[in-house]
Amino acid sequence: MARIASESLIERLAEWGVDTVFGLPGDGINGIMEGLRRHRDRVRFVLVHHEEAAAFMATGYAKATGRLGVCLATSGPGGIHLLNGLYDAKLDHVPVLAITGMQETSVLGTAYQQEVHLDKLFADVAEYNMLITNPVQLPSLVDLAIRTSYARRGVSHLTLPNDIQVAEAGSDPFQQIAPARPPQTSPVYLQPAGIPRQEDVEWAAEVLNRAERPAILVGQGALHARQEVLAVAEALGAPVVKTLPGKAVVPDDSPYTTGGIGLLGTRPSEELMDEADVLFMVGTNFPYSKFLPEPGKTRVVQFEAEPTRAGARIATDVPVVCDAKEGLAALLPLLARRDGNAHLAKYQKKMAEWRSDMDTLENPDRDPIAPQYAMSVVDRLASDDAILTCDSGTIATWAARHWTIRGEREFYLSGTLASMANGLPYAIAMQHAFPERQVIAYVGDGGFSMLMAEFLTAVQQRLPIKVVINNNNSLGQILWEQMVLGYPEHGVRYDQPEADFSAWARACGGFGAKVTRAGDVAPAIQQALAHDGPALVDVDVNPNEPPMPGKVSYDQAKSFAQAFLKGQPHKAAIATTLFKDRIQKLTD
Repeated sequence: MARIASESLIERLAEWGVDTVFGLPGDGINGIMEGLRRHRDRVRFVLVHHEEAAAFMATGYAKATGRLGVCLATSGPGGIHLLNGLYDAKLDHVPVLAITGMQETSVLGTAYQQEVHLDKLFADVAEYNMLITNPVQLPSLVDLAIRTSYARRGVSHLTLPNDIQVAEAGSDPFQQIAPARPPQTSPVYLQPAGIPRQEDVEWAAEVLNRAERPAILVGQGALHARQEVLAVAEALGAPVVKTLPGKAVVPDDSPYTTGGIGLLGTRPSEELMDEADVLFMVGTNFPYSKFLPEPGKTRVVQFEAEPTRAGARIATDVPVVCDAKEGLAALLPLLARRDGNAHLAKYQKKMAEWRSDMDTLENPDRDPIAPQYAMSVVDRLASDDAILTCDSGTIATWAARHWTIRGEREFYLSGTLASMANGLPYAIAMQHAFPERQVIAYVGDGGFSMLMAEFLTAVQQRLPIKVVINNNNSLGQILWEQMVLGYPEHGVRYDQPEADFSAWARACGGFGAKVTRAGDVAPAIQQALAHDGPALVDVDVNPNEPPMPGKVSYDQAKSFAQAFLKGQPHKAAIATTLFKDRIQKLTD
């Protein structure tokens, strides 16, 4: 049996260490599927129910492993469906390779069925983007695509016409005219040195050593540098603020952290940003600049791996291009250690008060169920090395504040794209990558319903993921965003009947439980976590629980009041919930 060009593709993926491809077949990629079949002992194909999920899975796999995520879709509509998940990879800077099919070269340009020029469509999302037109281009262009994804921390795309897929591997049907041979490359990527220049590190140390009220802001670029971050925080006596994608950089019970930043952050973090005289940014391109110090008020040192992102959000006095771990290791010996730091002690006290406030909101006696309580139960019962994936929405607020990073726990969400529906596909991919670890998807009813067919994928793949649905029968985050603008909510609550997603879980052959009373939350989640297979708990929570910012500004309060005055529906229920929250904090 003659080797086909698709085999060159799959063999090269395997040589790069790729062991999993997420995708959905179609007649535009039958040659590639044959390549996968012939090499199924080296690369497994994970059959999904929607191509968007395949792209999210590749992205989640890359986020959790640091390795290349790969997704596959057919020509036309299949490739189009990949885009949302691929933009998640692009905006969160993780290496993903998308492979798509294309019509035969002889009919391109004739408006043939499903003729969508995916190379043009993917031009914005992809760092490397190539239509393969000659079998001899493989496997060299695979090498270039993968190297580019690793080097630029983004998406690469290869699209293969049907006739190229099944052509004889390595064949070259054209006369060569240029004074060059087809390239001969290797499946090798050389990681650039992440060590900073010595003069830059000395400059950074000089500024940091002079700080009286230092603050450290860490992001996902520092996830591999926990010990170095903590050592620098100890030396400087500096509180550590975490972006949401960087939540797992430092344990939440660390005496150095003030938790998150932004609308989903903590009051101590926001106050620290106002008070700091030196801000040290490590591995973050935090986009919400209103939550950063005002320009000119604070000196800024930034350790950033990508030169174009240094100083992209806030004027930076000392920009240093380096890997976070290597840069901090070089910096540490130059720092003057501080003992008995009143600045740090002040924020430790503030953080103790904040944690107490959050504990009071985890009230098991509230009816309807408080979403904070449901998240706290997951937090209490999950293992110390559990991975939590999360959708975008109010659930991100509850996870940010009530999912505790301790031990080897991890946390992932669609950080910059802030897409819905990523939580379940992420969990599937991460369970494939880490079969021995507990993987939990904490998602909203809105996001889950978009790609709920992938729970069936988990059952069919025998993946013991756990799904906890924060079911408020609404698009909760949008509801509160409308009110913060001073507008009464509109078009954000679903009509009755409310969905019972546990019935879907059971219909798929998994465990499913519906919870409507707070007393049943813990037993249901405990049973789900103990179940030997995919399990889902659908929790009906209070739809009128607002995800309040850590510190409410005058403008926010004014807009909230205006929404009430303009005819906000459910205002009595919302006011009652806010009143209960306030009373709970005062009495506990």
